[in-house]
Amino acid sequence: MLPRISHWVGGAAVAGASGRTAPVHNPATGLLTGEVDLASASEVGTAVAAAKAAAAEWRGASLSKRSSVLFAFRELLHRGAGELAEIITAEHGKVLGDAHGEIARGLENVEYACGVPQLLKGGFSEQASTGVDVYSIRQPLGVVAGVTPFNFPVMVPLWMCANAIACGNAFVLKPSEKDPSASLLLARLWREAGLPDGVFSVVQGDKEAVDALLAHRDVAAVSFVGSTPIAKHIYETGTANGKRVQALGGAKNHMVVLPDADIDVAADAAVSAAYGSAGERCMAVSVVVAVGDVGDEIVEAISARIPRLRIGDGADGGSDMGPLISAQHRDRVAGYVDAGERDGATVVVDGRPGKSGQRTPEQGFFLATTLLDHVTPEMSVYADEIFGPVLSVVRVRTYDEALDLVNGNEYGNGAVIFTRDGGAARRFQFEAEAGMIGINVPIPVPVAYYSFGGWRSSLFGDTHMYGPEGVNFYTRGKVVTSRWPDPATSRVDLGFPTTR
Repeated sequence: MLPRISHWVGGAAVAGASGRTAPVHNPATGLLTGEVDLASASEVGTAVAAAKAAAAEWRGASLSKRSSVLFAFRELLHRGAGELAEIITAEHGKVLGDAHGEIARGLENVEYACGVPQLLKGGFSEQASTGVDVYSIRQPLGVVAGVTPFNFPVMVPLWMCANAIACGNAFVLKPSEKDPSASLLLARLWREAGLPDGVFSVVQGDKEAVDALLAHRDVAAVSFVGSTPIAKHIYETGTANGKRVQALGGAKNHMVVLPDADIDVAADAAVSAAYGSAGERCMAVSVVVAVGDVGDEIVEAISARIPRLRIGDGADGGSDMGPLISAQHRDRVAGYVDAGERDGATVVVDGRPGKSGQRTPEQGFFLATTLLDHVTPEMSVYADEIFGPVLSVVRVRTYDEALDLVNGNEYGNGAVIFTRDGGAARRFQFEAEAGMIGINVPIPVPVAYYSFGGWRSSLFGDTHMYGPEGVNFYTRGKVVTSRWPDPATSRVDLGFPTTR
């Protein structure tokens, strides 16, 4: 019998009752490895009710108590990284080294949240008016929810839940149904760290569970990372129901290479950022913009590196790149390569099944690395988020044309430039319209004490994720004005209060 992956409510695993399940595969073999329960709206309601009851107690926990739980969770997460990485690789397919990197970046967010006593310090103004003091405080929202994607089953939940819980909220996680098991290990680690039952819950599910969270009156806020169409739906539905929403959507990240760039460094960066995790990253470089006469040189350098990549089971320590998440997604990505070729792009390196000279396992959902040259903005392979190991090269004459491409794209998640010219880099930093900028850094994911988020169709809502903006998202401000008057001077005054 296949393992059954269930929910986590009230501090314990809870079997699903809806009668609906979804298959879970090992993408490297294509084999069915388990079934995950899909929650009904009623089951979501049960989880939210448990979270609401727990939130009342957790809100009253001292900052030092919350911090001690976060420190304990951090230590358990560090010790359990090996087991967690194996789960990620088995259900997502990324290589073990990449899985460990994901956990490490998630740990940074937990470590940031450990400083919650400092993060929630308010302001105080003595004698704002005669005998009157004014101070600001931040308080938790109550029950908050996170809907997370398949490509980072540990890191993205930790982007959300660490700050949310540190701030005094109860958190309900709806992970991807494609790789759900990591969420239950996180839940067990939270319990072992001393988090009260109900403060962290997991509801497995699909759109029905998401819509139930968006509609539930006791869910105060929803965080989401995923594709742009779903981000737009979650933002519009959640805000229409009076919720605070941060929804991060898709991306089409450009890497501008100027003629003075170190070509070897730029080519290494392009290969790493385009093909790492089989391109299933919202911060992957998917377009190299070759400026001036650098096109032939950068294409040749990237092409020379691709044959060195070993594609195989992520659990094999010799693999550099694993499979895609599903057969359907693999076929979708291959379809974009087909379309690019029909539209006139040059297929320099072909990763499509049956057309690739690269070795890939016969079983599993593999697509080899692909490099397309002479791509133009009118092509779907340029315009759409592909989310696979496909790198397009667009050639332009000048820096200004490159900047127009970056700023004219629908998405504004990240943009990077490779150059030796500090003035050009400074100009790009100032002019590029994207939320995260890299200068000779191919994947400019912010460290935990800054915040992550894009512009335009890469973000719905006005709050970026984790870091200082994450703390603000999971709390609301309150200003207290107080006076302790001398009874001898107290009197009735019907005038409007002033500070002078």
